[in-house]
Amino acid sequence: MKEKSGFTSRLGFILAAAGSAVGLGNLWRFPYLAAKYGGGIFLLVYIILAVTFGFTLMLTEVSIGRKTRKSCVDAYSKLDKRFSFLGYIASIVPMIIFPYYCVIGGWVTKFVALFASGKGLEAASDEYFPSFISNTSSPLIYLAIFISITAIIIMLGVENGIEKVSKVLMPLLAVMTVGIAIYSLTLPGALDGLVYYIKPNFSDFSIKTVVAAMGQLFYSMSLAMGIMITYGSYMNQKDDLERSVRQIEIFDTVIAFMAGVMIIPAVFAFSGGDPDKLQQGPTLMFVILPKVFDSMPGGQFVAAVFFVLVFLAALTSAVSLMETILSVLQDKLKIGRIAGSLLILVLAFLIAVPSSLGFGVWSHIQILGRDFLDFFDFISNNILMPIVGFVTCIFVGFVVKPKTIEDEILKSGKFKSKKLYNIMIKFVAPVFLLIILISSVVGYV
Repeated sequence: MKEKSGFTSRLGFILAAAGSAVGLGNLWRFPYLAAKYGGGIFLLVYIILAVTFGFTLMLTEVSIGRKTRKSCVDAYSKLDKRFSFLGYIASIVPMIIFPYYCVIGGWVTKFVALFASGKGLEAASDEYFPSFISNTSSPLIYLAIFISITAIIIMLGVENGIEKVSKVLMPLLAVMTVGIAIYSLTLPGALDGLVYYIKPNFSDFSIKTVVAAMGQLFYSMSLAMGIMITYGSYMNQKDDLERSVRQIEIFDTVIAFMAGVMIIPAVFAFSGGDPDKLQQGPTLMFVILPKVFDSMPGGQFVAAVFFVLVFLAALTSAVSLMETILSVLQDKLKIGRIAGSLLILVLAFLIAVPSSLGFGVWSHIQILGRDFLDFFDFISNNILMPIVGFVTCIFVGFVVKPKTIEDEILKSGKFKSKKLYNIMIKFVAPVFLLIILISSVVGYV
């Protein structure tokens, strides 16, 4: 049997997994959710959940991947055939997310090209972004560019593609994030925005804050979508598992925090201290921020660096999504890496077309009152991912037992968080996941 390809070093695994976790969820979604749910109190709740709830789920998935050496579609069945259905549900998630994620990646690619060519002033207009995404051909062209770059990295393989690219892009991304964050804090009025962001106001705390932070954790840390199982299956058996997962979690949380430092003080200063300007969803990145950059000294350059940063983050996450899908195809169809990558490229592009055209010529078509992209996002993030996470907790907590995970961790190091892990996986995490699922279904948040 051919040995499964894998990462050549623990650093390679950590940076690749962190690259998956650090994406649009950190650089765009985290800052506007933090602003929406009280700034500092959201940040505090998120950090507490990241080191408990998020750590537990990520450690579980990476351990399952390394133990089984299988893609997510086969990993669960290898541990217990009765739960083979869970692998199929988990594998559907990246298949739904990847196409529409690449649509957004295409938008980011367009803005990189715009600011790099010195035409960024155009983006400061209220009409520019809506006009661009409602166009038929241009978003599809940039979608094709983004998805093709992703496919090329995947074709190069785990070691020569994903690992090498992650070792270059992730340190670069970290340096750029810190650099822009420092620059943002030099703007007049920015320090008031920083205080709003980092100082907890407990009067703003509510159940909505907790649910929003938990939902963001899924989105941000690439949980319950098969990615961490896939990357875990490439992990060296000798690498310290618990320590590696903790470092991924720290890297991801620090980047999310720094993204808030980058964006919130700058928008706060631009808006004269109006938090509502931060609560704009997609328009925060593509409409509000170009205006902020336009008002800055040297804003054209800062904007170009910022959108390159966002592009790199989007790319590393897209790579992990595509690799997870490819891993499933390789396990099930025994297809080669290049042929599988090309197949995914074509199919994902075709599936992505409705999400792109849903803002233009197909905008009149709604599914449950949502455009195509919002519908796919809702089904994957708000329904399927909580279900996968909840059943995984039940599976590990009460079927194969936490000792299965413990034994895998102890192969390569100590398990310092054993007591916390057992409590979280059996009792706390399943309750949290049910809350997320129920609140999503009833539209609580």
